Amino acid sequence: MSVFTEAELRYMVGGRQLARLATVGADGTPHVVPVAWIYNAARDTIDVGGHELERTKKFRDVSRTGRAAIVIDDMASTDPWRPRGIEVRGRGEAIALPTPLIRIHPERIVTWGLERGRTARSVR
Repeated sequence: MSVFTEAELRYMVGGRQLARLATVGADGTPHVVPVAWIYNAARDTIDVGGHELERTKKFRDVSRTGRAAIVIDDMASTDPWRPRGIEVRGRGEAIALPTPLIRIHPERIVTWGLERGRTARSVR
């Protein structure tokens, strides 16, 4: 059973490929960057990839802290204004081999515009 609701799963497999990943630098400074991602149904995680990922600040940050957050969002409509999205915060893994990736294990999920209103919950 997934930690994500049916509405969240439908949204995540709906063709969106761009998100923003947040990490924290060694000096405590936040770092937010656009990334490519996929929902890994086998592990119930969000997996982030990218060109030479293992050489990036985000990869080093997750390696050091073991934490990450990602926001996947878009506009359902601009008239009327209807933003929607999902934020996933949790334990992050920086996996170097065989293909470098950052894997986010959800601990907190916040959504808006997917169902009625905003939802927020802790999982696992």
